[in-house]
Amino acid sequence: QLQLVESGGGLVQPGGGLRLSCTTSRGTLDHYGVGWFRQAPGKEREAVSCFSRNGPITKYSDSVKGRFIISSDSAKNTVYLEMNSLKPEDTAVYFCAAGSNYACYRENYLDVMEHWGKGTPVTVSS
Repeated sequence: QLQLVESGGGLVQPGGGLRLSCTTSRGTLDHYGVGWFRQAPGKEREAVSCFSRNGPITKYSDSVKGRFIISSDSAKNTVYLEMNSLKPEDTAVYFCAAGSNYACYRENYLDVMEHWGKGTPVTVSS
């Protein structure tokens, strides 16, 4: 079982930035499609970004395109989500998840993720 751990969340002012990390001590993330997702209070979980070295392929939701960057460091077995120009509506718990290395090719890649972390909270507020 792949156990994913997110870190890097916190409180940030509007316009600021954060970098989230997703890593595991079991398995190699390069073998998976890894996505970032978020869930705001009272809302459904939504897809934010996805990356797979099978291609490679990178995807972003329209709401974060141009502001967020997903990247992978094989040596550190870590996938990052760099978040810039943050807005109050970005406030949510952010989760990373992993699926097959074809997962990111799916339109609804949230539905095919198999392994989930517990999330890290991000609050954008002045």
